[in-house]
Amino acid sequence: MNLSLDNSVVHHIFQDPDGNIGLRLAPEPLQVKLEVELLLEELTKVYNAKPAKGYASFVSPDDPRFAQEEGAEPVPLPEFPQLLDARLQDKVEFVEFSQQVARLLRNELEHYQFLESGFLLLAEYKQTADRYLLVAFVPVKDGVMVSPDLSVDRSSQLDITKVQLAARVNLSDYQTQMAAGHYISFIKGRTGRKTAEFFLDFLGCAERVNAKKQTEQLVQSVQALIRDESVSPELAKDIRKDVYDYCGEQWNAGEQVRLSDIDERMQAKGAPSVTEFAQARGLDMAEEFPAERASLRKLMKFQGQGGGLSVAFEQDMLGERVQYDPRTDTLTIVGTPPNLRDQLRRFYGEDS
Repeated sequence: MNLSLDNSVVHHIFQDPDGNIGLRLAPEPLQVKLEVELLLEELTKVYNAKPAKGYASFVSPDDPRFAQEEGAEPVPLPEFPQLLDARLQDKVEFVEFSQQVARLLRNELEHYQFLESGFLLLAEYKQTADRYLLVAFVPVKDGVMVSPDLSVDRSSQLDITKVQLAARVNLSDYQTQMAAGHYISFIKGRTGRKTAEFFLDFLGCAERVNAKKQTEQLVQSVQALIRDESVSPELAKDIRKDVYDYCGEQWNAGEQVRLSDIDERMQAKGAPSVTEFAQARGLDMAEEFPAERASLRKLMKFQGQGGGLSVAFEQDMLGERVQYDPRTDTLTIVGTPPNLRDQLRRFYGEDS
């Protein structure tokens, strides 16, 4: 991974026997060495692989939530963006900044009664041409370690794969393109709306772009274009794969999907413009947006489950090995997968 670590630190947040949230602050940053670089690389890989992410930006003073009614007390601005600005202006050192952030997180944890022990990791690093700040609350798990004297002891280990509270700020975009509106990405996770809202409140940001909605709109537009423009089966297959591959490459690189790039690829194949097709039908699509990987699969596969049945097949099979009758809602499959065929034959007592 092309990643250059500048600064990193870990602070411990824990629950004491009385149920209060305690904080143990690191006085110095982690030394940049192989173990720390491997930790950041592993955490970054886990973060990038999380399929459900949100995209946000810091709230500004003119945000409606800060509008004051006459006689009402003013709503304080979020602290995290102010702390980050001070750090970017070199008004505070990295460790002092991280300690302030750790105190802020502890206060938010107490406010939301989110009682969980773990480690707050902050890292400043460069990747490709951009600078990033990674903020992650890493839970712990009990494990076993072998000591140098070959005795076996219990130990607490970072449970990186279970990270649900994490965000990454593209510092380059934040400082130069604040109007972009989504220079912060965060894990949306599956732990409930309250958790996601708590972490956004801690960061002082608001979700701006719905990656899933935009990706689904792109998929629907491409599928409708292929159908309505009577695109040949060969070209349709090529278009779907090309759009799928391009969006996947952008997703892996952490880059935005650009409709102009897709239109160039379509033009090179002699296909109509997706942008013009969507505009002609009044479809609202952003020119740039982050892809959502799960939704991209709908370009290549039909799949669904329910009522004890799970079915998935490549779209190119429809009309060939797979036939569907919408009037009777009947799906006919010619030629089953070998492992399924073996199970069925054994069930019916047939030779495999």
